[in-house]
Parts: sequence; C-alpha cells; structure tokens
Amino acid sequence: MAHYEQLHGWKVTPKEAVELQKSLRERVRLVPLAKKVKTIAGADISFNKFEPTVYAGLVVLSLPTLEVVEEVGVVSETKFPYVPGLLSFRETPSVLEAWAKLKTEPDAVMFDGQGIAHPRRVGIASHVGLLINRPTLGCAKSVLVGKYEEVSAERGSWTELIDKGEVVGAAVRTKTNVQPIYVSPGHLIDLQGAIELALACNGGYRQPEPTRRAHLLVNALRRGERPATEDENPRLF
Repeated sequence: MAHYEQLHGWKVTPKEAVELQKSLRERVRLVPLAKKVKTIAGADISFNKFEPTVYAGLVVLSLPTLEVVEEVGVVSETKFPYVPGLLSFRETPSVLEAWAKLKTEPDAVMFDGQGIAHPRRVGIASHVGLLINRPTLGCAKSVLVGKYEEVSAERGSWTELIDKGEVVGAAVRTKTNVQPIYVSPGHLIDLQGAIELALACNGGYRQPEPTRRAHLLVNALRRGERPATEDENPRLF
C-alpha cells in the first residue's frame, strides 16, 4: 500500500484553496533527482466540467523497458467545483485514493497536467508531489501559463517555457515533426531531470508512455469497459 501525507483538508472554498496553494508553493523543492528512477507511474484524471464524477488512473511502468507493473483505476465523486487554476482540488483526492491502492510504490510520478507551470506555481504534479513525497513532473498537451520560442523539429529538442520572467518548464519535442509537449517539474526534481525523464519514457508517441497509458485507462473507465472486482470497494479494480 502506497502512503501519503494529509497536509490539509479538502473541504475548502475556492478562496481558501487559492490561499492554500500560496502556502504549498513555499514547500515545493526543485532539486536534481536523488536517485535513478527505475519505476514511474503515469497519472491521469478525466471528468465532465460540471459533473461530480471523477475518473482517475495510475499505471506503473518499469524503466527502461516501459513494461506495465501495475495499474489502478478509481471512479469517485468530487465536492469541489470546476475552477480553472484550482483543478488539483477537484482531482487530487481521487488520485490519492488510487495511490493508496497501489502495491508498488513508484520512484516517480508523471501527470497529464502541470507542475510549476501554473499561475501560482502549484499545478497537480506539485500538489500531489508534496503529499506523496516523491519526484513528480507534469507533461501537459497544452500551455497553461508562459511562452516559448519555436522548438527545432527533431525529437529531444526543447526550449524554455517562461512566465513573468521565470522559467517554469519547457516545450519538448518528444517525436520528430510532431507538436511538442509541455514539461514542468512538480516536486523533488529539477527541469533538466524532468525533461530527461519525459524523453526516457518514449513509446513512439507524442505523449510519454506513462501518461498515455493512464489516459487509455481512464477513458476505458469512463466507457465502463473495466470490470469491477469483488473488493471492499467495488468501484476499484
């Protein structure tokens, strides 16, 4: 069972959530990886903007083979409204519910979302990283904040993503002649480490393999294609 810290409660108003983000930001540490990453989880969350049902998935892969070690999916309900910039308050409880069911504690977690490339520098990768005390990074398909210069067409090329004079991430070409993804460190990793880890998770697609697999998982959950097991929680598999 994977563990996490409960740094704060989840019954908060959007105004309180903004203040919480400001305080959490002071705890985020962007540092070189302390050890080699041998297992990495991809995390993805899916929901309809104005509906309470949240689908969350974690897929753990081994490196460098990218073989699936374990996957966990959760269907739950959120009490927090849809507010841009505060999505981690809507999504994180479901991610933590899935995290607690993992038998494998991965060395790092990659999110289909943002790390510090966020208006208050606490996207879901940073927020969850603080709770699980693991290196985390965001690998997003679109820019939330910041601007970048054109990236060379070759795989592995990247340019800095800059917001208000601060480097918050990078536009990274994961596949030659394909649109870049937007990598930002979350917690316990620096930008260079996040870029290298994203590129190491190459399955031949634009999206790195951990988050691509997690995306497929939550979509299958939404379609009801994943069977429930006879567990203490029948909505989990």
